[in-house]
Formats: sequence, C-alpha cells, structure tokens
Amino acid sequence: MRQSITLRRAGSAAAIAVLAVTMLSGCFPNPGDLVNQGVEDAIEGATGGDVSLNGELPADFPESVVLIDGDISFAAGAGASEGWVVMVTSSAADPVADAAAKLEAAGFTEDTTLNGDTASAVVYSNGEYIVLLAGDGDVVSYTVTQQPK
Repeated sequence: MRQSITLRRAGSAAAIAVLAVTMLSGCFPNPGDLVNQGVEDAIEGATGGDVSLNGELPADFPESVVLIDGDISFAAGAGASEGWVVMVTSSAADPVADAAAKLEAAGFTEDTTLNGDTASAVVYSNGEYIVLLAGDGDVVSYTVTQQPK
C-alpha cells in the first residue's frame, strides 16, 4: 500500500513537471492573452466594432490622426460613422503637449481647451475629423469622430 502511494505521488509530480515545462516553453497561450482576447471578442460582439487591448489600432483608424509615441493600451473603433477611441501610455515629460504638437503639425487646429488639476482636454479639428485629446499623467486618450457635414 505504501508503495502505491509513493508511485502515485511520483506520477503526479512528473505530470506537474511536464505541464510546467510545457507552459513555460510557450506551447500554451499566456492566460493574460486569453483574458484580453475574451474581453475583445465580447466588446466586438456587443458593439460590432474593432477592439484591441494588445497595442493595435483598428484597421480603419484614420491615418491623418497622428498619435504620440508610446504603447497603445486600448483601441476601439466602430468605423467612420461612429468613431474611434485610442489610449496611449507615453514616457514623455508632457504627453498631452506632445500629442497636441503632433496634431498641429499634421494640420489640426485647436477649437476648445478644458483643464483640471491633473487632467486636461483639448479639442482639435482638421475639417475632416474632430479629435478630443485628453490626458491624465502618462496616458493620453484620443476620441476621434468624423466632422459633421
């Protein structure tokens, strides 16, 4: 009896070791990636839009809206009729000012400015798109819609 318990424990330990090596070798997807994909699929299913939690812009995001350098932490779009939302984490000293400068260099002009203690928002347009640029710390959010005609 004692020997069968020892054999079962050894077998269990071997199975756990094989599973651990397999997971660490990359043969199974990262659990965080599975969660992100599940969230993306749920949002896309509910909205019919394109959502990314992994640093990718929606395929139809307008090229004329230039983004600050950094990591895209969230991106969603429902096409030109509904618009897009993109969040970028930047290591710039003043991410909102850098993002505003990039938009201005691309031909956008400032429409209205809103400021708070730690957050700020600026509205830009170029005749084709309206961009609400908002920032809080090192995160810059772009909300982009088509200019009404």
